[in-house]
Amino acid sequence: MLDDSASTSLDARIADPTPPSTQFRSRRELRQAMPKSDRDVERAKRRELAEAKQSRMTASASAAQRLRRSERAALRRSLESPKRVRRNPISALITMAVVGGMFGLAALPAYADFDDHQQAGKAADPLGAQTLVVPATATSLAPHRDEYHATSPEVLAQVNINDILAANQAAYLASGARELGDDYPWAWQLSDDQGGGFSPLNYVYRQCVDFVAWRINRDQGYYEAPFKWVWSNLTPYGGNGGQWLYNWQALGRTVSDVPIPGAVAYTGGNHVAYVKTVFSDGTVLLEEYNYVPDAYSQRIVPASSVVAFLYPPS
Repeated sequence: MLDDSASTSLDARIADPTPPSTQFRSRRELRQAMPKSDRDVERAKRRELAEAKQSRMTASASAAQRLRRSERAALRRSLESPKRVRRNPISALITMAVVGGMFGLAALPAYADFDDHQQAGKAADPLGAQTLVVPATATSLAPHRDEYHATSPEVLAQVNINDILAANQAAYLASGARELGDDYPWAWQLSDDQGGGFSPLNYVYRQCVDFVAWRINRDQGYYEAPFKWVWSNLTPYGGNGGQWLYNWQALGRTVSDVPIPGAVAYTGGNHVAYVKTVFSDGTVLLEEYNYVPDAYSQRIVPASSVVAFLYPPS
């Protein structure tokens, strides 16, 4: 006859053929090795555990929500009925005294200024303050303004002319014309190209006709205005060099091919010169202006090369 405990152990080994010493690498292998009924039991346990955990979380959230509601209610009650703070009556009195003193100090200057003006108004005589006595001997003074000078266009033009005249004079003195015997009095006046005008002889400055007219006056003793011979009586039919021969003929003056000192040499074209010297070899020494442009010069030419010699008028 077998022992009951031995029989129970044998039945257990038969019911669970898996050796007790078997090791599982994971819970999943363990669950797979378990019988289906055991797995169902384990699933039910896990569901119970999950439901219990969810119940605890729900209860905790409800408690927290109830706590937040209570906190909001307490905050609302504190706002609706704030706690009154009891102040010290002494500090309130001090504050009132300080503020009152500040207002009093701010008002003092205004009252003082008003009183000063009142006292000044009482002391001043309104009629005497508005009375002004002007003596009969008083004279009115004209306003004085500082004088100023502005350079006008005319002054600027004259400055420019003065600069040109200075340059002309320097060039003339450097040319040696004075040493050669030039005595033309307007040797550095503005030329025609420089905007020059007419000389006292009524010919254009530094032209051949003006120089010859000057020499005719000089030879007859007229060195300054009023000159004896000017454009109106020397060449009344035209003052250009090419018109002098016609003027001599029209006025009945002597025209010759024989040169004499002091005669006018009409060399042709629009040019005249002054005969300074007649040489025995049949040549003549001429003095002239504007043979070299706007300048004095001398040259010796054959008398036969001169178109005509115009003897000086008397």
